[in-house]
Amino acid sequence: MDITDIKVILIILYLIFVILNILIIIRDKRDSVKALAWITVIALIPVIGFILYILFGRNHRKEKIFNIKESADIEILLETLSAKQIYDIQNKTFNIKEISENRDIITLLLNSNKSLLSVRNHVKIFNNGKETFEDIIADLKKARSFIHLEYYIFEKDKIGKGIAEILIDKARAGVEVRLIYDDVGSWGLNTRFLRKMRDAGVKVKCFMPVVFPWLTSKINYRNHRKIIVIDGKVGYTGGINIAQRYIDGTKMGIWRDTHLRIEGEAIESLQVIFITDWHFVSGEKLRDSERYFPQTYVDVETPVQIASSGPDSDWACIMQAFFAAITKAKKHIYISTPYFLPNEAILTAIKVASLSGVDVRILIPEKSDSKIVHWATRSYILELLEAKVKVYLYRKGFNHSKIIMIDGMFSSVGTANMDIRSFEDNFEITAILYDSELTHELERQFRSDLNDSVLVKKEEWEKRPVIYSIGESFASLLSPLL
Repeated sequence: MDITDIKVILIILYLIFVILNILIIIRDKRDSVKALAWITVIALIPVIGFILYILFGRNHRKEKIFNIKESADIEILLETLSAKQIYDIQNKTFNIKEISENRDIITLLLNSNKSLLSVRNHVKIFNNGKETFEDIIADLKKARSFIHLEYYIFEKDKIGKGIAEILIDKARAGVEVRLIYDDVGSWGLNTRFLRKMRDAGVKVKCFMPVVFPWLTSKINYRNHRKIIVIDGKVGYTGGINIAQRYIDGTKMGIWRDTHLRIEGEAIESLQVIFITDWHFVSGEKLRDSERYFPQTYVDVETPVQIASSGPDSDWACIMQAFFAAITKAKKHIYISTPYFLPNEAILTAIKVASLSGVDVRILIPEKSDSKIVHWATRSYILELLEAKVKVYLYRKGFNHSKIIMIDGMFSSVGTANMDIRSFEDNFEITAILYDSELTHELERQFRSDLNDSVLVKKEEWEKRPVIYSIGESFASLLSPLL
């Protein structure tokens, strides 16, 4: 066998390897755009590309590793309650205009996610980390029964250590304290820091540890949620992680974000999501309904629907809710997101709305904490401008808020970015607010953020250096994979 024969054999093996990999991707039943992107990567760099696909590209939706997240008793309860609410929404007249105007979205989330609508709530909006942590710390110190926390990022910095000390003190005082942290997002947490909490009685669990050989099946699906539930009466959710950067900022400037404090019926939904996730990471079922779901008394009527999504759910319900809200907009759509890498459905909905005369404004950061995502986000700007969408670049620092406000009667504050990863791969949560007063408050802050931004002009954008457009084009090819 000469060198020519060896080359022929290697080429044949190479082609077989590529074809087999492509067949695996096609069999994986993923979005066609993502499938084509991965096929391109594997065809160009077959060995490395396939390793990247195994690490980051496999579709685990409804696969075995997430089956344990289902809790039969909770599922039956939510099924019963959501069916009743669907009947009420479709057959009753509501005095609250925002509920009547958003029946379709409410019904969608009840059907796809069993996201119960709660009416009696008091919601407080925070627009920075300092005020958020001041209230969180005050509420944590008041805890008497239990504290449940779930965070993507929990850093061992000044604020992280301060909150850890409060959790330790509360656990020693007999309060049940549970903490879920994501292994990738909270990579910097060391054993000593965690052991100190555990030794004091804090129950700490890591969401899907990334340790070889389980690395390949778990690194791509992260818990991006931010949840606090205290005594079943006070809850927090939104975009702010436990990290000092939300108070002090970074070299990019302030770290702007939005968070919510909730009292009332919506706490039950936050609690259900936490209890389900806790069962997944620990195997423990928290069944004491009287303890974990106490009655709440709030006189204010603020309709809230808590939606969650992830690779364990049958539907990408947060994306569906965004799509439904965007397509029914009549006056304006305001979106603030740190990363803009939408799927085709959301991108088309935004462009159609704008071309139909709806005032569509999208706020993204001028600087980003992720270079590749930054360039991929910029690759969509010209397409948006051509559809008459107003695009603003935030200059005061890094705007990490994930907010949508539509027609003054619908708003969403949560953890989901306007990107494919948030829609499909990560475990996310968002609070849908059917309240004009809160929506107008969010819109006022949005307009304030626009004052710290620059409006992108189409004619100026087209004159940017060619090297920029080339980089954006390459990044856009990877956008379905980011």
